[in-house]
Amino acid sequence: MMVVPYKEEQTGKKQQVATMFDRISGRYDFLNHFLSLGIDIGWRKKAIKELVSLQPKLLLDVATGTGDFALQALSLKPEKIIGVDISEGMLTVGRKKVCKRREDHRVELIGGDSENLPFEGNKFDAVIVGFGVRNFENLEKGLAEMLRVVRPGGKVVILEFSKPTRFPFKQLYNFYFKFILPRIGRWVSSEKAAYTYLPESVEAFPDGQQFVDILIRLGYKNTSCKPLTFGISSLYIGTK
Repeated sequence: MMVVPYKEEQTGKKQQVATMFDRISGRYDFLNHFLSLGIDIGWRKKAIKELVSLQPKLLLDVATGTGDFALQALSLKPEKIIGVDISEGMLTVGRKKVCKRREDHRVELIGGDSENLPFEGNKFDAVIVGFGVRNFENLEKGLAEMLRVVRPGGKVVILEFSKPTRFPFKQLYNFYFKFILPRIGRWVSSEKAAYTYLPESVEAFPDGQQFVDILIRLGYKNTSCKPLTFGISSLYIGTK
């Protein structure tokens, strides 16, 4: 069953996700760091380290949101990073951050569909995604598109929430994720659906080996999965 933010609406998941992020864009960065206790910044650093040896010159950040992952990836000293997202609200916030950092000559954030990327094949040295693939309407189509646009020998690095399995962290995590986080999210953003959708979408997502199996089936090579922080999130890597 496909999980959507607004169950009462008849529109598709893609449109609903865009609407949801448009509505929470102004509070997204604060809530993202607050609700994850800042751990998400460290997760992105670990993901970026996977690309150091590759020394990528041209990167694509899929589902870039407000551009956090793209800006952190500047530590790799690439010539250009292009971020793509379906939410103009999130992109507007991201562009302001890029300009404030005076990095608009190296980071470009554009509107676009992650499942139909507006780029030719074999264009990028690496593709990064931070907590975005869970929101795809068609997961396999989005993953196939990332493989299409990365060059042979290039890497795709994906960060995504996952489900802890060990006692007692599994129980603590589930309580926080399902009861505490939605309440804080609603209180700060007044957008109930966004923080109900988050735990539901994580629960429905095929994480761990299931996700790796999908990557392999689509043609990714040298695949791996690295659980982070007791399995709250996972780092997936594949090459072309």
